[in-house]
Amino acid sequence: MKGIRSFSHISKRFYAAPRSSRSLTEPLAGLKLPKGAAHPHQDAQVTRLPNGLVIASLETYSPASKIGLFVKAGSRYETTGNEGVTHMLRLAANLTTKGASAFKICRGVEAVGGSLSVTSSRENMIYSVDCLRDHVDTVMEYLINSESTDRCVGNAACGCLQECPVQLLYCPDYMVGHVTSEQLHTFVQNNFTSARMALVGLGVDHSVLRQVGEQFLNVRSGTGVSGAKAQYRGGEVRNQSSDSLVHVALVSEGAVSGSAEASAFSLLQRVLGAGPRVKRGSNTTSKLSQGIAKATPSPFDASAFNADYSDSGLFGVYTISQSDSAGDVIRAAAAQVDSVAQGGLTPTDLSRAKSQLTAEYLMALECSDTALEVLGLQALLGGAYQAPETVVQNINSVTADDVINAAKTFVAGKKTMVSSGHLMNMPFIDEL
Repeated sequence: MKGIRSFSHISKRFYAAPRSSRSLTEPLAGLKLPKGAAHPHQDAQVTRLPNGLVIASLETYSPASKIGLFVKAGSRYETTGNEGVTHMLRLAANLTTKGASAFKICRGVEAVGGSLSVTSSRENMIYSVDCLRDHVDTVMEYLINSESTDRCVGNAACGCLQECPVQLLYCPDYMVGHVTSEQLHTFVQNNFTSARMALVGLGVDHSVLRQVGEQFLNVRSGTGVSGAKAQYRGGEVRNQSSDSLVHVALVSEGAVSGSAEASAFSLLQRVLGAGPRVKRGSNTTSKLSQGIAKATPSPFDASAFNADYSDSGLFGVYTISQSDSAGDVIRAAAAQVDSVAQGGLTPTDLSRAKSQLTAEYLMALECSDTALEVLGLQALLGGAYQAPETVVQNINSVTADDVINAAKTFVAGKKTMVSSGHLMNMPFIDEL
């Protein structure tokens, strides 16, 4: 790879094993597409290396490539002693590393028209680069360097966290300025290991990506520190303020990502209403809107909420209303879920929900960011990839009874409620 010229330091990152004996200046074949050649359709390919690292790719023959490194290192793996460390790592990703200064990273990526970004979620961190296909070898250097953290990076990230109050959303205030570089190193050592990673690419040859994973991405082998299984507990948080608008989320435990129940909950979300389909439209097909409109003449907004993770999930309703009608609105919203649980689901409702979910999924795959995320998360979670045709087939195979059972699970489950605003007329969770 002609752009990977300064990898003499790569063996130091991630507390890695010794570097391969292969010359790093030797180019990788297959980066460029042969001109005038026919390009046959290729399905996504997934390979698990002996060290546990997953390589996944989808050759689209696009002139632009997108590559991401997915790591099971989200905020759920933090402890009470290092809360905020994942956000610190995200802030530190584009700062000076052991291999390159922040200026060099910025200049190098911009020189080839590329883009380097880092995102984090509850379960994962994603380091990704976009570039023209001919410059994959150049930007890969910065992608592999991005996870490197050292003492100066940790201190710099601490400074960023202290200077921006908005970052308190990601780190409790009592930890601001107290997350140390040693904690960053320990978190990386425990979680940035080969079996907790997936190297994923769109518009890149699978053999090229596999060669990068085998010879240039030198990370610690092993499974790292496994986190405890998620345990749902329920509860209530009330944030009293003078705001005339009351925001309420009422949820219960949902389904595990990738399971059959997850598809049923996704369809239940569309049956209840997952947002307007027409800009400034009346959202007439939403059961939540229909039911709440009968309960109050005051303006409101309501939608169903669904989030699934590797070992649990959350499902519920989210409402915004005037303070004097907040109780009526949340009761009416909960009643709509109960109505579905008692069989209030017509074939038209189910058919419309399936069409909406299918369209959302297929349209989302038209975006390279979403396509990479879907491929990466599936590869990281299960070491395999479900083609869009299979996903659509799974959606269409969900029955009315499956959706009704999902509603019953919500109704019977232990609840969590969070409310914010002027809560004078807002019932407590045990009153619902």
